[in-house]
Amino acid sequence: MSFISYLLNGISLGSVYAIIALGYTMVYGIAKMLNFAHGDVIMVGSYVAFVAINNMGLPIPISILLSVIVCTVLGVVIEGIAYRPLRHASKLAVLITAIGVSYFLQNMALLIFGANTKSFTSVVQVKPLSLAGGQLNISGETIVTILACVVIMIGLMAFIKYSKAGHAMLAVSEDDGAARLMGINVNRTISLTFAIGSALAAIAGVLLCSAYPSLTPYTGSMPGIKAFVAAVFGGIGSIPGAFIGGILLGIIEILARAYISSQLSDAIVFSVLIIVLVVRPTGLMGKEIQEKV
Repeated sequence: MSFISYLLNGISLGSVYAIIALGYTMVYGIAKMLNFAHGDVIMVGSYVAFVAINNMGLPIPISILLSVIVCTVLGVVIEGIAYRPLRHASKLAVLITAIGVSYFLQNMALLIFGANTKSFTSVVQVKPLSLAGGQLNISGETIVTILACVVIMIGLMAFIKYSKAGHAMLAVSEDDGAARLMGINVNRTISLTFAIGSALAAIAGVLLCSAYPSLTPYTGSMPGIKAFVAAVFGGIGSIPGAFIGGILLGIIEILARAYISSQLSDAIVFSVLIIVLVVRPTGLMGKEIQEKV
């Protein structure tokens, strides 16, 4: 039963990675840039929920909603101020700017909240599930995280496939110049992509801190990097790929921590990235992109 328990924990952690990776993969697929400040938006969302619950005494659903709203606005502001002026700049300039935004958010959190670790109150009110005569216990956080991930992925795929805004995103991802000629507002479409990605980051942050209840200004850094690995693993730019990559990476990490070494689990996760890039550079579900000349 211990293996099944580890497997479920891996799927739960992988679901958090998948939700974060969906934000990465959408931004890359549409804006063709890597938003390395994405992990710090997770941290901001977690702090907003923490303050709303513990300092303001707001109900948990309102606190989560407030966290999502703040992160959505933050994502749009970051895109408008930091990334939009660099739309046609070199990829190196965008990457350096993203790292700068990341450090800015971390240091603002340090200034406001301090470096001390905060104890995060779980937002999950679901009772744990006991199976096999009490030999297998599934926490409420695990159940809610897995269900939330599945619902978000299905909802996101339906949004992309059936909504007018989703069609605009597909058009911009294929050719932003042609999309502009067709009357699509490219700037608004990219801002919407950042808004959705940041909202997902807020949800991921709240779920992550509920399962692992400690919060610091650096809480989002490592999950953000691992979610990027998950996005590359599954095929960056692919929504199902981000989901599969996140789940597989979570399982690999938890099983490595349980059966090999907790100290080597991160190294094993990043080794997976290296192997995938060597064997299949486009990821499990990625596709070759033909450069326009």
